[in-house]
Amino acid sequence: MRALLLYPLFPQSFWSFDKALELIGRKVSLPPLGMITVAAILPQTWEFRLVDRNVEYETEADWYWADLVIISGMIVQKPDMIYLIEQAKRRGKTVAVGGPYVTSVPEAALAAGADFLVLDEGEITLPMLVEALAAGKTSGVLRAPEGERPDVTGTPIPRYDLLNLGAYNEMSVQFSRGCPFQCEFCDIIVLYGRKPRTKDPAQLIAELQRLYDLGWRRSVFMVDDNFIGNKRNVKLMLRALVPWMVERKYPFRLSTEASIDLAQDPELMELMVQANFASVFVGIETPDTDTLALTQKFQNTRNSLLESVEAINRAGLGVMAGFILGFDNEKSGAAQRIINFVESTAIPKAMFGLLQALPNTALWKRLEAEGRLLDSAKDIQGHQMSLTNFVPTRPIEELAREYLSCFWELYEPSRYLARVYRHSMRIKPVPHAIPFRMLELVELRAVFTIFWRQGIKRSTRVQFWRQLIGIVRHDPKVIVSYLSSCALLEHFLQYRTIVRDELEGQLAQAAAAPVVERSLTSSSL
Repeated sequence: MRALLLYPLFPQSFWSFDKALELIGRKVSLPPLGMITVAAILPQTWEFRLVDRNVEYETEADWYWADLVIISGMIVQKPDMIYLIEQAKRRGKTVAVGGPYVTSVPEAALAAGADFLVLDEGEITLPMLVEALAAGKTSGVLRAPEGERPDVTGTPIPRYDLLNLGAYNEMSVQFSRGCPFQCEFCDIIVLYGRKPRTKDPAQLIAELQRLYDLGWRRSVFMVDDNFIGNKRNVKLMLRALVPWMVERKYPFRLSTEASIDLAQDPELMELMVQANFASVFVGIETPDTDTLALTQKFQNTRNSLLESVEAINRAGLGVMAGFILGFDNEKSGAAQRIINFVESTAIPKAMFGLLQALPNTALWKRLEAEGRLLDSAKDIQGHQMSLTNFVPTRPIEELAREYLSCFWELYEPSRYLARVYRHSMRIKPVPHAIPFRMLELVELRAVFTIFWRQGIKRSTRVQFWRQLIGIVRHDPKVIVSYLSSCALLEHFLQYRTIVRDELEGQLAQAAAAPVVERSLTSSSL
């Protein structure tokens, strides 16, 4: 069997970092970990070709070569996913589609002509696909038995050899699936459950060793939706990972996602730093405690959010954060409260979104019962710049303007650079020595481009050089991560303009459409 694995396009987003990646000659931030895991689970007697369309497009020769076309992706990849299904069927190919999007909303893929839907987690349903093909079946919807989830200790090492490693800024590994919390708006617990399942320490280290053997020496992102969901197992893994890192002189700089209660576990943070974790993404959502309680994100209400961020920084881990506007009964000025929080904690990379009701979540079901889902919700795109897909409790125009103000104010060049500087000065220095690595030519060119744009061309010139000198005096080991954050300004400057134009266009379109009630008073709920 010759299997062509196609990974659909992502739209431009906060996380695409387009302009920053251009500086260092990379195409994409992260590889399609799900697709190379699919290739590892399927029979290794098959032949595989992987085309990540975010890196390059497939050719007619690829289409001609394939016996089977496999497509997977997330909600935001839906338009290109549907396009690929249609292109495959036009060429008479058998098409199998899976991943989180079709697991949640299978109808669009079926309507586009997909032959097989391989839903839920592939460790269970991909063997079903192999059996169906061997039996001569030409279509089917393959699902895991009700409530059954795979033991990920049996998941094979992803096929990293299928990737064009030079196209990516970071590599990905996964240690766990699932999250113990019950946030109303989150679909992770719907897709993967509330009981985190982890790999064995040796299993994860074998994946890192595979990357090491392939010559990878840059950052690795641990893609777990909540890395610390099972703290006991995480600590066991980290205790095994630290000596592996030490022996190989810290070949990878690690980052991940975790809940804010990480701040209450000094031992866990210390182990992460010893294993060369440099940063963690935290879903803060809002500094408004009442709103957090309403959306059932109780883990963010138990301790001061500001003090928690500061504790993580003091441990030596940088904090990236996500925020959401549009929760029920949210009071006016929520954006300004978020801006104040980001400034006071000096979080450089703060991502914002207007709340979207995702299919099958508790939020979706509640809003559906209340009659507040919009017709457009059925065709959700999951795009970061979309207005809410339900009737919010505040006027949508007010929400959109506040949302825009977050991007416009926090990514104003001098303000952003000042925050990056404060953040770098607050982080506890790395406790271990990392060998010096000469910059590649493309990286040197990127450094000089940053010097030219931010240190000479723009009005930030005096600030840029003053801060850079301050960083050198404070801790020279921080220079690379500091300049990397400076480079991201090139992306954020473009992205905030895209957000402004997109939102103003959507608001104009909404104003021209037939009048529809887009907000509710609190008393009407």
